[in-house]
Amino acid sequence: MRTYRRRAREIALQALYTWQLAGGGAREILEQAKSLEGYDRCDRALAESLVGGVLSRAAELEALLLPCVSGRSFGQLSPVERAILYIGALELAAHPETPFKVVVNEAIELGKSFGGAEGHRFVNGVLERLAATLRPVEVARARQTA
Repeated sequence: MRTYRRRAREIALQALYTWQLAGGGAREILEQAKSLEGYDRCDRALAESLVGGVLSRAAELEALLLPCVSGRSFGQLSPVERAILYIGALELAAHPETPFKVVVNEAIELGKSFGGAEGHRFVNGVLERLAATLRPVEVARARQTA
């Protein structure tokens, strides 16, 4: 079952996919996102925060992700994988209220729904490594209880 927050992430993914392929500014991309199917049933504030946050911090997020992508260049990733990783990195870096396990699980689900056959496994590994860097205490606590 899709929650309104999952729909927001789906909308953000689609908007960021479009941005990667066609370019455009934040205002234009956000306006296009509002016309996507499901926008009326999503957490609009989250969708807009994710899209706007990625667009304004893309270079910073890419720099955070690059050491975690296991020897691949960021440009070699599919636009879907990049969009999912951008969203996950932004949430890990800028949304501490969302537990890292939720961020990773949501990214995995996006990968299963929109990505290639094994893309979700790659996304999982990258975001787990990034979470250990950005939220070491939270990750350590989760591993102790697992």
